[in-house]
Amino acid sequence: MKTVVVFAVIPFALYSCKNESKDKDDQENTKNYTVSNGIITLVEKSSIKSRLSLLKTSEQSFNLKLTTAGTVKSIPNNLAEIRVPFTGRILKSFVRLGQSVQPGSPIFEFSSPDYSTAQKEYFDSKQELKQAELTKRRQQDLFQHGVGVKSILEEANTEYEIKRSAMLNAAAALKIFNVNPEKASLGKPLVITSPIAGEVVINKMVIGNYSKEDAEPVAIVAELSKVWVVAQVKEKDIRFIHKLDNVEVNVDAFPDKKIIGKVYHINDIVNEETRSIEVLIECDNKNRDLKPGMYATVHLTDAPSSAILLPSKAVLQENDDEFVFVEVGKNKYQKRKIVTQGTSYGKIVVKSGLKAGETIVSNGGIYLLEAK
Repeated sequence: MKTVVVFAVIPFALYSCKNESKDKDDQENTKNYTVSNGIITLVEKSSIKSRLSLLKTSEQSFNLKLTTAGTVKSIPNNLAEIRVPFTGRILKSFVRLGQSVQPGSPIFEFSSPDYSTAQKEYFDSKQELKQAELTKRRQQDLFQHGVGVKSILEEANTEYEIKRSAMLNAAAALKIFNVNPEKASLGKPLVITSPIAGEVVINKMVIGNYSKEDAEPVAIVAELSKVWVVAQVKEKDIRFIHKLDNVEVNVDAFPDKKIIGKVYHINDIVNEETRSIEVLIECDNKNRDLKPGMYATVHLTDAPSSAILLPSKAVLQENDDEFVFVEVGKNKYQKRKIVTQGTSYGKIVVKSGLKAGETIVSNGGIYLLEAK
């Protein structure tokens, strides 16, 4: 029985100590403040008072600065993926990696059964049209001299139109290969040319390689003196972004270099998963510092404005809400919800919830949280 009594007493003793400690803390807190109608009043000898820093708010001029992530991309019109147009073999390459090319510069020579067929059909139809034209003129001449037959002339006209249509279709088939029918030579391989000026940034050509028309590009030509940085901006912040705004871009490869660009385009579609909008920023890239595929940090700055600016330690977070403690009397503080709209040089910009001239707790508000 003694053993039972001992174990019964120990938990009771521990429980008593715990309650005494809790009561002591509650008494200490009670000595620091009182709470009435949401207003926290610090007592004269409160230990919290010395931990609080106060700030009288005022409107200040600022430039709202938004920082977001971006990716470097080539400008679509300045990039050409060059593929084999039909199944066939690469016979000859005219370029090397890094070489500059102009529109119309030859890239590679290509042999394709489809191209050979298109060539033959064009030249055959061209010859048949020429013969039909001679027949048509002969029948017109006979008819004008009274020795021709009208029905035969009509047949000649119809045949001419049929051959002409066939020749135009065959010429269109050659144009698919980017070939000028008037300069085509029967039996010569197809020469694939560059559609834009730029540099050969990818070269995967293998002489004699058999390729299909759905294969990956064998060469890519890009003009990279200008590139886009595609930034992701939250929909709530898009109102601060305007075309032609200056933007600062930083990349890890050159951490101390500031690259300045301009807002080129603001997308009209919101990404439903990220709730963000793509903003295209055009940057000069004459030194080729920006490589397509690089990650970038983008700093977007709004036009000058005025608002209340607060140090970051003054703004506290609760779930999705932001709030500050406002001084409403001597040693009296009240929690107040505010709405912010980004930062400006390390300070938080207040959109609503505060008026200029009010005094807030700029540091140490965390010590008032238990009394809220």
